[in-house]
Formats: sequence, C-alpha cells, structure tokens
Amino acid sequence: MSFPKFAKIRQKFQARSLENIPATIIEQFQHVKADEKIKPGMEVAITVGSRGIANIPLIVKHVADEIKKLGATPFIIPAMGSHGGATAEGQVEVLEGLGVTEESTGCEIRSSMEVVEIGITSAGIPVYLDQHAYHADGIIIMGRVKPHTDFKKEIESGVLKMASIGIGKHKQALALHTYGIEGIRDMMPEVGKVVFEQPNTLFGVAIVENAHEETAIIEAIEPDRIEEREKELLVEAFKLMPSLPVDEMDILVVDEIGKNYSGTGMDTNIIGRIRVLGVKEPAKPNIKYVIASNLSEACHGNALGIGLSDLTTKRLFEKIDYKAMNENVVTSTFLDRAKIPIVLDNDQEALKAALRANWGVASVEARIVRIPNTLHIGELFVSEVIFNELKDKENIEVLEDLHEMKFDEDGYFLPM
Repeated sequence: MSFPKFAKIRQKFQARSLENIPATIIEQFQHVKADEKIKPGMEVAITVGSRGIANIPLIVKHVADEIKKLGATPFIIPAMGSHGGATAEGQVEVLEGLGVTEESTGCEIRSSMEVVEIGITSAGIPVYLDQHAYHADGIIIMGRVKPHTDFKKEIESGVLKMASIGIGKHKQALALHTYGIEGIRDMMPEVGKVVFEQPNTLFGVAIVENAHEETAIIEAIEPDRIEEREKELLVEAFKLMPSLPVDEMDILVVDEIGKNYSGTGMDTNIIGRIRVLGVKEPAKPNIKYVIASNLSEACHGNALGIGLSDLTTKRLFEKIDYKAMNENVVTSTFLDRAKIPIVLDNDQEALKAALRANWGVASVEARIVRIPNTLHIGELFVSEVIFNELKDKENIEVLEDLHEMKFDEDGYFLPM
C-alpha cells in the first residue's frame, strides 16, 4: 500500500502570554489583600491537579513563596479526584510526573484520600474536603479554567471543579459521577461553592492558557466572586483555544495520549468526539478514524481515553495499567472511554488498516493529520492533499516540505 507524503507545518495562533509570572503572582496576592488573610504561623494548603498545566511548578513555587513572605507555611494537596489510581501514593506520582515536587516548589506535599464531610448542597449532594485541607488554617484553591471535555455550560473545567471533584478526592468524584453528566455539569459548581464558603478557604487562583499552551492569565479571586469571574474567564479561554487546521480528516494520528494532556487522555474539543451517553457529538472536526499510537509515561499506565480512538498499537496496549484506568473510568461512569479499540502491531500497520477502511479514497489522496498529543497542536504533520490547501495561508509556516513517511525499524513513526 502506498502512503501519501507528509509535510510538517506550524500553526501561528494569535495569543497573548504573561511575560513575568512571579511579578503577576505578587500583584495578584496584593489584589486579594492576602496579607490580611494570611498571618504568621498559619499553615496554608495549595491545591494542585493532575493536568499538564504550563509552568505549573513555577506557579506553585511562587504562590508558596508569597505565603512564606507572610510568615506562614505552605503545603501542597494533590487535588485530582480518583486519578493516580485513587491512592495517596499514586497522586504524588502524578504530581512528580508534572514536575511538581517538594524540591521544585519548596514546600511539603501532603497526600491522603481521607476526607471530611463539611456540608450538603440544596440538591442533597454531600460535600467532602480533603482531611489535610480541612485541618489547614487556610486553603488556596488553584486550577486552570478551560472548556470541559464532557459538556458545555457557563462553568466547565476550572477553580470550582477543583474545589469539588478535585479536593473532595475519590469520594466526591463518586458522589457526583453517580449522577452521570448531570452530576458534573449541574451539581459540581454547587459543591464547589460550599467549599468556597468555608472559613478557611482564602481565595482561588485561576489560570488560563493560550493556544500555544503558554500561561495567558493568572488571577487571584475572592471567594464571593468565584462563580461570576469563572464564567467570564471561560469565555476568554474559548477565545484562546487552539484547533486543528482543517475540519475534515480521514485519519488523525495521535502520537501520545495521557491524562497529563487531557483528563480524557485526548481532548474531546480537539478531536470532536465525546462518547458520553446523552451528550451530542460535536459537528466538527469530522474525523473518520483516530489512531492512538502511544501512552505517556506521566500517566502511569492510565489509558483512559483509549476508547476515543478506533485503532491503537501493541506498544500502547502493553503499557495499560487496568487497575488505574478502570478505577478512573468506573468512577466517571463514562465507560466507552476505556474500551479497547483494534490493536495493531505498530503505526504502519494501524495506518494501513485505517486506509483500507477509508472507502472510495485512494490511499495517496487520504486526508491525514499527525499530532504529538492533543495539548500541543502548534506543530504537526499533514498529508499532501491537506498541505496543498494550507501551504499558502498566512497563519501556516512550512517547517518540512513534502517527503515520504518515515518509520523506525519497528514500524513506528519517528519522534516529532
């Protein structure tokens, strides 16, 4: 079978970014009058999730430094629901995979799956809080505001989600996911608001990234403004969000999937697949076949999101930790996302299978896009047909002209 030629291109996104993260954090601490909230001798918890957020070790370090300047002791709480295999040790490993360690941030990590029930929502949902956060003198709830991978609403993935499913650990995740999409779409913000009403919740820190996965906004927000401001920041996040350069594809090759790239392994907003019962699939992009080639080391075998693909490789399949993946997917109740697709020996064989099933299209004319993962889509490979459509556009830079596809001796694509 003949493969189409590939060209490597770079998408140029219009995007602003922060030039001085430490100075921004200092400014934001002043904005919320942190010196009136944080007193000498206090112990202050900082939440850190499981997502691959740009500059997260640096952001956490400088938040911790500002706490220390006020005479208090900061410490980190892994706030990631059931991720990391729903174990305290596993969640520390997830943080390490993101570069968030006691050495890089200068503060202790206190990891536990134990929680304290602190209230109940109007819908009757119990609200849980990590035991270390509960006993802390203060909590700073930090999270990235971005479009959610499961639903669309005024509040999606952000600080309120971190205050609910994140800091409420496995027990809160179970309590909300039991209600399916309604639990995380409609009930999750109410749980988060109960946490922000706690006397020891000091403020939130919202992070927004641009299309180049650079830090665009860091904003400290008073508890009584969280809901209002998060809605506004989500609008900004949508404006800054990247996308693939075309909407119609025969095949999308994703070099790596993993929870460090997206909570669903692959960002559903990028690939146009949600696969949750009762949720309408996006109109675009329209991709016939998705190939998941490898699993990131940072997700420690949790291959949640593999079910969003149609084909995968033996390499990825053999890396799956079923205990970690199944714990995560059963908690979420979105079972389709962990279904194992067709397993082929390598990238070359997976591509051959997808091309054979691409009815009515000659293999050399197939519309193929290859990306490193769904978080980093600035630089990518495109097949000849797509390249000819894009090469003269102002927002496209050609990095490598058309050439034959290159595979290693085991039949896998060479690293990007």
